[in-house]
Amino acid sequence: MESLSKASLLLLPLLFLSLLSDSHGEGIAVYWGQNGGEGSLAETCNTKNYQFVNIAFLSTFGNGQTPQLNLAGHCDPQSNGCTGLSSDITTCQNGGVKVLLSLGGGAGSYSLNSAEEANQLATYLWDNFLGGQSGSRPLGDAVLDGIDFDIESGGREHWDELARALSGFSSQRKVYLSAAPQCIIPDERLDSAIQTGLFDYVWVQFYNNPSCQYSSGNTDNLISSWNQWITVPATQVFMGLPAAEAAAPSGGFVPSDVLISQVLPKIKQSSKYGGVMLWSRFYDLQNDYSNNIIGSV
Repeated sequence: MESLSKASLLLLPLLFLSLLSDSHGEGIAVYWGQNGGEGSLAETCNTKNYQFVNIAFLSTFGNGQTPQLNLAGHCDPQSNGCTGLSSDITTCQNGGVKVLLSLGGGAGSYSLNSAEEANQLATYLWDNFLGGQSGSRPLGDAVLDGIDFDIESGGREHWDELARALSGFSSQRKVYLSAAPQCIIPDERLDSAIQTGLFDYVWVQFYNNPSCQYSSGNTDNLISSWNQWITVPATQVFMGLPAAEAAAPSGGFVPSDVLISQVLPKIKQSSKYGGVMLWSRFYDLQNDYSNNIIGSV
């Protein structure tokens, strides 16, 4: 019995380290909000497939414009019709899912023309979506976990200042920051922001960019680009992929069997590997992609 007790004591530190490793975890991030046919936010989180959901998008801001949500087909923010999402957000968070608001997108009217505008937007986001207080919270009273930068247009400057300003609010309540750069490195708009080292998650869009995506059975460009991205100063890097061929007109779709057998074993060797990001919940629902890969992520 004595020798058994000693063995048990020796195993305890290993068990503790194992639990720590598991708690760090890897998972799937997904974008939700741009197709009314993708189901509700609560339904998305209740699948238990996703560790992160990005609500897409706050697509109007800067240049003197009033910030405006566009949640195509789900609700009308202009009539205060999206406040009901508050209960869905809480459902997600209670299930262990981090919910972020994504800025930008592929279509919209957004830019930052000065450091002052960056600071103003950070304050607006804190007051209306994060831990601050505002009477006009577009998504209701629920407190989001952070902000995602999906900046695909709107100039190249001041995104680093926005990241610093948002990060400053973490002294009051942690604000998670994520970024969705194109896979061509450095990203022409987000590089300065990513180089601040403030981003918790960088989910790189390895699609719609032929030079750094999967194509015709060849993973070389994809893996080569991944190996560059894991050198950026971010806590975790995710492989961003289309959940179906239709999700990326310019290519980059990786069949789930190829991802599992040829890609994941290589990218998971990095200590910065965080998981897989999917565009989007609608296409994932059509193609069952996350269900196919979740056991291997």
